[in-house]
Amino acid sequence: MTAFAKPSPRLASRIVNGILSIKPLAALAKNRARNMMIQRAESIGVYWRQEVQTLRSRQSEAEFSSDWETELATIKNPNLIYPDYYLKSFHAYEEGNLGWEPAMEVEVAAHAVHARIWAEAGAKGDAWLRQSYHAALKEHLTSDPQTILDVGCSVGMSTFAMQATYPQAQITGVDLSPYFLAIAQYRAETRPTTDSPKPTWLHAAAESTALPEASFDLVSAFLIFHELPQTAAVAVLQEARRVLKPGGYVALMDMNPRSEIYAKMPPYILTLLKSTEPYLDEYFALNLEQAIYDAGFEFPKVVCNSPRHRTVIAQVR
Repeated sequence: MTAFAKPSPRLASRIVNGILSIKPLAALAKNRARNMMIQRAESIGVYWRQEVQTLRSRQSEAEFSSDWETELATIKNPNLIYPDYYLKSFHAYEEGNLGWEPAMEVEVAAHAVHARIWAEAGAKGDAWLRQSYHAALKEHLTSDPQTILDVGCSVGMSTFAMQATYPQAQITGVDLSPYFLAIAQYRAETRPTTDSPKPTWLHAAAESTALPEASFDLVSAFLIFHELPQTAAVAVLQEARRVLKPGGYVALMDMNPRSEIYAKMPPYILTLLKSTEPYLDEYFALNLEQAIYDAGFEFPKVVCNSPRHRTVIAQVR
């Protein structure tokens, strides 16, 4: 059996793909998706524009603090060559993840997007989603990991949430966006001091980290795999296997293609979603469990941790 599958979307999805192949319509869909997120954020008490501006200024009088460029220079790997798949428009940003605007809006967008996972959650939806993932880890991992690699760590939200769950662990966050990592580094510096080891940040591709072999107890990927083409997803799993210690675990939390929510999603909502996620068809077609097994893991355990998300956990074999 192969993990790879050519995407064969249902009729509604094929119609959506046709619409999005027309650039003016794709641009309209992206703009609509972005405006809906901002409106949703404001409706649940997440003041998008105000919070973004506070982050841009770093509590100074400046509209955009010059310290951000200094922060970027300290974290950016100038020798990194970005994979082609990453140089796409993501999440309604033409620059994808390689710019200050997408970086500054990650946190408010996460709160907006996750507000409706559970009807009663509102602004707490993002925290509930992360907690549901970590509850699955606590249940299925045989011991608490001491070294964790957070792949696709973005601006550090997943890293800090993981640190709260495993406060003794040394966590390394890796991401392809130096802009995201600059935010993560700033957030780490301004968080209250605790006894936990400070996270370290690495500007690299998750499929090619150059980290030592057999050096981590857990490799975690939170909402990353739906943003990868199938070839990159498999490469990330292979790299996870390489850097994990004997008995270590890989754990993924992402959209659940088997959820009825996606099967019954109205075409206009599907259009907005797919306009911001260029690899969604490939992700939905990937046999993730088989890909994990083929990468050198035991056949994974799958937990539905929200009405539309799944946690997938597998141990090195």
